[in-house]
Amino acid sequence: MNRFLKLFIPGFIAISAVLFVLFYLDSKNPDTSRTYTYKVINTFPHDREAFTQGLAFEDGVLYEGTGRYGRSALHKIELETGNVLQTRKLPDEFFGEGITVYGDNIIQLTYLSKIGFVYKKDTFELLREFNYPTAGWGITNDGKHLIMSDGTLKLYFLDPKTFEQVRQIEVYDRGISVWGLNELEYVEGQIYANVWPTERIARISPETGRVLGWIDMKGLLTQQDYSRPVDVLNGIAYDKENGRLFVTGKFWPKLFEIKLVPAK
Repeated sequence: MNRFLKLFIPGFIAISAVLFVLFYLDSKNPDTSRTYTYKVINTFPHDREAFTQGLAFEDGVLYEGTGRYGRSALHKIELETGNVLQTRKLPDEFFGEGITVYGDNIIQLTYLSKIGFVYKKDTFELLREFNYPTAGWGITNDGKHLIMSDGTLKLYFLDPKTFEQVRQIEVYDRGISVWGLNELEYVEGQIYANVWPTERIARISPETGRVLGWIDMKGLLTQQDYSRPVDVLNGIAYDKENGRLFVTGKFWPKLFEIKLVPAK
C-alpha cells in the first residue's frame, strides 16, 4: 500500500499542477473561443461610392481611406451626416488601403505598390513616403507600434519612426491558421481584424496571435440596403474616449455603431 501511494501521489500532484496551470491560463483569457453577435446602437449615412479600405475615429470625426485605381483617397468625414469635410486624392497609379491615426499623423497603405504615405492629420499635407516588402491591406497601432496586415495569416509590428519591422505574429484559432486578415483596429488591448471575404471579425491577442473570440456580423445590412451592389464588410473604428465601436463595408450605404453581445 505504501509503495502504491509513493507511486500514485507524485503523479497525482503532477497532473493536478498541469490542470491548475491550464485553468489559470484560461482564466487569464476569458474570451478564448467565444463568439459574439451585435446590437445596433446608431446608424449613420455612408457614401455608397466609398470602397472602404481603412477607417479610424479621433477627435469626434471619422477618417476613411478608400481604394480603386483612380478613385483612391483619404477623407475626413462628419460622423452624423456622412459629409466629407476634407479630402486628399491619391495619384491614379495607387490603390489605397488601410489607414491609422498615430499622434499628429495619418498613415495610409497602398495595395501592391509597397509604398505607404504619412500625412499631417490636420491639413493632409504629405510628410513622407515609406516602403514595406509585402502587399498592404490593413493598419492600426497600439500606441507604440504600427500593426499591419497583408492578407495572409501574418501581422507585422513596425517601428512608427523608421517603419522597420520589429516583430511579427501568425494568427491561429485553436491550431488552425486564419488567412485573409484585412482592415484592423486596436481595441482595449486586442486587435480586431476583418477576415476577408467573410462577415466575421476576429479578436486577436497581440502577444500570441491567438484568436480570443469571433464577432459574427451577419444580417447587419437589410435587403433594402442591397438595392445597389455592395461589397464585403470592411472597416472598423473605435472611439476610445466614449467606448464606441463603428463598422461599415465597401460601397455600403450605412455605417453602424454597435455593441457586442456574447452569443448564447
